[in-house]
Order: sequence, then C-alpha cells, then structure tokens
Amino acid sequence: MKRMLAISDIHGDLEKFERLLELVHYDGVKDQLLLLGDFVDRGPRSRDVLDKVIQLRNEGAIALIGNHEKMMMDAFNGDPMNLKRWYYNGGIKTLQNYHYSIEKDDANYWYTTDEMPEPIQMNDDIRAHIEILKEFPYYYETDTHIFVHAGVHPETPIESTEPHTLVWIRDEFHKGYKGEKTVVFGHTPTKYLHEMNQVYFGDNNIIGIDGGCAYGGRLYCLEVMSSNVFYVE
Repeated sequence: MKRMLAISDIHGDLEKFERLLELVHYDGVKDQLLLLGDFVDRGPRSRDVLDKVIQLRNEGAIALIGNHEKMMMDAFNGDPMNLKRWYYNGGIKTLQNYHYSIEKDDANYWYTTDEMPEPIQMNDDIRAHIEILKEFPYYYETDTHIFVHAGVHPETPIESTEPHTLVWIRDEFHKGYKGEKTVVFGHTPTKYLHEMNQVYFGDNNIIGIDGGCAYGGRLYCLEVMSSNVFYVE
C-alpha cells in the first residue's frame, strides 16, 4: 500500500519544498503525494515551485487549487479588483518571477489605496502555467479522507460546493464540520487553530497542515494513514 503524503501552502519556497521531499524520502512509485494548493505568492520562487509541482503531477502526484492559484487565474479576467486583490496578497512577487515589472511593487500600498491597477496581459510563460492550473481539481476524496485547500462547507455536499468556498472557508468549517471523513486542509496556519506551532489534529475529524511557510514558519508533510508528521524549518 502506498504512503499518502500531504503538503500544503508552499508559497514559492522551493528550497523548503525540496528539502521536505528529501526528508520524507519521497518516491513517486511507492508514495501518493497530495499537494493542497497555494504554491505561489509571497515566497521568492513561485514560478519554480509551479514547475516542480507540474513535474510531480505528471509523475503521479495529485495537485489541488488553492486560493492563491485562484487569484492568479482570476487576475487576468479584466476586473481590476481581482488584479488588485492578487497584488496585495503577494502576487507582485509572483509576477516578478515571470519577468513583469510592476511600477508600484509594495503589496501594502495596494491594500490601503483606492487606486486600481492598470490591466496587464499574460505573457507566454504565465499563460502556459495558468492553462495547466485550470486542469487542477479543487478537492480529492477517498473512502476515508477529503483533501482540500481551505476546508468544506459543513452543510453542503462537497460536489455541489462553490470553488470559492473550498479555497477560502475558515471558521465555519473549523468549528462546524461533523462529517465522517477526515478532512486534511491547509490555508489557515496552524498557530491560529490552536496557538501552537504543530500540525492541528482537531477533535472534529479535521487536520490542518499549514505551518506558515509563507511567513517564515514550517513546511509540513503529513503521512496521512499513520499521522506521522515531518517538517522543515
């Protein structure tokens, strides 16, 4: 039986990601890797992380959409608010990885100003990645587990849940989930779930694995069936 290994919220930190795969002795033949989204933004090498994720997916890993990939895809649909939201959530660093020059490159500026950014066009490199991201699912389900970026709606079947909910939900899921399947999720750093720098094993059958890598925290890997936890600082 393959090990099931879940990782979430890499946020452009290729160095930690590669060290973590090495630490767990990841073997694509013997292991099923589940990557729960937020590969881009805030960290230094989002483009390279996406390249790595796509390579791993081509070799059998399951990669899901997170809210940051959703923002990245939505940023080019012509609505300046979507682009602005991406800017102030770390998208500027990602665009710089694709050789864009953003005149006002302070994320906090875009969070506090009423100004709207000028539209930008997709270059060939970012277009290629976005076309592949469109193929990524929003969740993965087994007989015993649900893997998703942010969580599930406590009262809505997952197959009928809006993608926005699956990549953005927080408290309503954290406090309200009562399902039989264990939900493994990222999105909310674990220190906000139980004020500890450890994987969150909730008493309502949920497991949070976002170690806050984007803010200098840990990158976790959960060995799902054994509940063993690996991490890199």
